[in-house]
Amino acid sequence: MKKILGIIFLGLLLISNAHAGDILSLPKDVVSGFKFFKSMNTYGQFKDYGFQIVDKKDNNPVRSGEKSLRFEIRGGDCYASKNWNDCEKKRERHELDGVKKLFKKGEWWYAWSIFFPKDFIEVAPVRVYMGQFHSKDKKYGDEHNPPWMFFNTSRENIGGYWVNNMVRVPAGYSTQLLTREEAYGKWNDVLINVKWTNNENGFMKIWINDKIKLNYNGPTKRKGPVYFKFGIYRARIFDKQTPTQVVYFDEVRVGKKKMDVVGNLTQLK
Repeated sequence: MKKILGIIFLGLLLISNAHAGDILSLPKDVVSGFKFFKSMNTYGQFKDYGFQIVDKKDNNPVRSGEKSLRFEIRGGDCYASKNWNDCEKKRERHELDGVKKLFKKGEWWYAWSIFFPKDFIEVAPVRVYMGQFHSKDKKYGDEHNPPWMFFNTSRENIGGYWVNNMVRVPAGYSTQLLTREEAYGKWNDVLINVKWTNNENGFMKIWINDKIKLNYNGPTKRKGPVYFKFGIYRARIFDKQTPTQVVYFDEVRVGKKKMDVVGNLTQLK
């Protein structure tokens, strides 16, 4: 009996340690308020080039401090986990997943800075997403839609940077945050103030470079809690020849107060 219990304990310990090892150690001058995992990395499929912590001294773009996060997606970067297969569903991704931090209700502040290289290639009609507030809800509409998605291209909107509100309807409706000219070759700062609720008294406000771009009132989620993911996620892939895309993130933060997320960006204080 003791031997059996010992084996069980050792197995649980190994599982716990393996799971803890999935938590990324990210620089505090780049990320705060979150802990992230590599999405779809169940079987160690995440490519080394898919996500990197890069340094300003190596001529990488950095918004503040010395480091930033670089994501790269190449044709064929699809993965399978226990309950999901990107390859079968014609999808590709290199994302960081904050699924362990769930937002159930209340007011929160979020911020991040995003940099599209000047030679960023648009790949429509492939849909390209750079961030999601996903949910723990069951299937909604025609598929398991996240309530909010940030994207570069979709079915009808091409180029720049957009947000799609899919809280109420599966098709959603989109708001342009940055044009092509505004988005590429420079850093842009995203600031969000949201009240998470499935009631009518919710709100979502989005500022880009200190200018209000979205001022939405109404439910901001469905019944289940939400969590944040970011990186590059491509859907509706037609073949494995889709061009390589690169995007950088910095100042990725969450907090209960505005100053929790804009402390390093003086113009937003």
